[in-house]
Amino acid sequence: MLNIAIFVSLNNLAIQDMKALTGIASFVLAAMMIGACGEKNSSQKTAESESFVFHDGCPQVVVAQGTLEGTLESGLKIFRGIPFGAPPVGDLRWKAPQPVQPWEGVREAKKFGDDPMQGNPFGDMNFYAEKKSEDCLYLNIWTPAKSASDGLPSVIYFNGGGLYAGSGSEPRYAGESMARHGVISITANYREGIFGYFAHPELTAESSYGGSGNWGFLDQVAAIQWVHDNIAAFGGDPNQITIVGESAGSMSVSALVASPLTKGLFARAMASSGSVTAGTIPTQEEADAMGVAKLSEMGLNSIAEARAMPAEELLEKSNINGVPTYNVDNYFFPKQPSAIFEAGEQQKVPLLVGRNSQEMSPLAFLRGQEATLENINNVEKAMEMYGFKTDADVLGKPGVDLASDMFIAYSTWKFGYLHAMTSGQPVYRYYYSKPRARMVMEGVVAALAGGVQKADDNAPKAPVLSFEGAVHSADIEYAMGTLPTNRVYDWQPEDYAVSAQFIAYYANFIKTGNPNGLGLVDWHPINGMDVPPMLILDVDCKEVCDADFEARNKWLMGFMH
Repeated sequence: MLNIAIFVSLNNLAIQDMKALTGIASFVLAAMMIGACGEKNSSQKTAESESFVFHDGCPQVVVAQGTLEGTLESGLKIFRGIPFGAPPVGDLRWKAPQPVQPWEGVREAKKFGDDPMQGNPFGDMNFYAEKKSEDCLYLNIWTPAKSASDGLPSVIYFNGGGLYAGSGSEPRYAGESMARHGVISITANYREGIFGYFAHPELTAESSYGGSGNWGFLDQVAAIQWVHDNIAAFGGDPNQITIVGESAGSMSVSALVASPLTKGLFARAMASSGSVTAGTIPTQEEADAMGVAKLSEMGLNSIAEARAMPAEELLEKSNINGVPTYNVDNYFFPKQPSAIFEAGEQQKVPLLVGRNSQEMSPLAFLRGQEATLENINNVEKAMEMYGFKTDADVLGKPGVDLASDMFIAYSTWKFGYLHAMTSGQPVYRYYYSKPRARMVMEGVVAALAGGVQKADDNAPKAPVLSFEGAVHSADIEYAMGTLPTNRVYDWQPEDYAVSAQFIAYYANFIKTGNPNGLGLVDWHPINGMDVPPMLILDVDCKEVCDADFEARNKWLMGFMH
């Protein structure tokens, strides 16, 4: 039977060339931050300086906890490493995020805070933060506001990485391009892996709400709450916040839309490749039992012992190399996520949702077997719905479509479908299909998550797919206008043209809840349509209605129910 909820563990090797490039980029960034505040003389009296306070050319803002000093870089005011929660260390490990304590004087916000604790599973992840630690609850703000009264919309990006890797300091999420479209751009960290998603009976008993496990999601709620409470100081409107994410970040967005804890905190949502609606998730009791087994596996007898273990040792012993367990904790998730959407109990906000054309390769589920019809999940109706006719289709579009749905594409479709059915708000759906440009780095090959890994000259040659599309995570740099941060690929004018369209649709939606605008192909919501439209985002951008695509996903929903 098809296992649609599966999230394939992708263990890609980081490469020395990428590390070198990242090191150079980090050095340049540090140099920019050190000298950035010289752009404005503190004695200058301008309309801007009357609204924002500057000290030695550095912008300062006053938030609930005290004064922050950021940097001024090419007209943008950037504040990095802003704490939105108390460090979740010691006795606060595996507890809901606690408020930040006020500080005295001026706190510098010129460097990224520490990345969340994690290993190095993906080849396309590079970071600007100096190190990883449990003390990771930081966010970063890029604001183009000229005054604190501008009332600009803002967007909070939650990183991907399977809920066990990634960070808001990754260059591909940087907010400069989005800020220059008149949007305050924000990235926020959250606890990941064993630190962010771990339930246990002792934790359930000690919590105020009688549940445990969804610490990373609770961190995200705390980040949104902090932005809602403080964004006006940066020239933002607290009633015009959009949340967005890709992959695990997209799963997070769907979870945040479902949760009652986010009521009134954001106005819109955007999700790219992923949701928590594919199937059922563990109950609190089931998650608690998993936690007991995990502690035993690590040779630990109690939560006290586990809290006393150094973070590095806990990370190594936990050995989490796939999506960790999140659960119905009767608080963040009062019931199954799909049931929340089906009942219309989610946050009623406009949604922009989409997937990539090649989210996963059929080689992932063939597991080294020959590419034949006999060696794939041979459910007769599936063969018909996906258009399998000959062995050649296994490495063609039918095989890619099946693999993509098994991985993450179906859950993305279901999120949009359910929200359109019960929210009363417009849902815009896209299908991103632009393949990345050719690689310019030698000695590397494309990895399953859209990153790269070292080429192994001795490894058996993998079969070549006859269908080429946009692989998982390939859309991020296009959507955020950060193509130049990824030096693996030889970006061409057409790549920048597609990026310009993508970021324009994003920015329009963030500002108004409608992605349409001048110079863009018309894009209609899917609500109330027998065959809903979707926007094909590519060099030739167009809107289509694909009856076969819709029928296949509806069949999957019935098949998995």
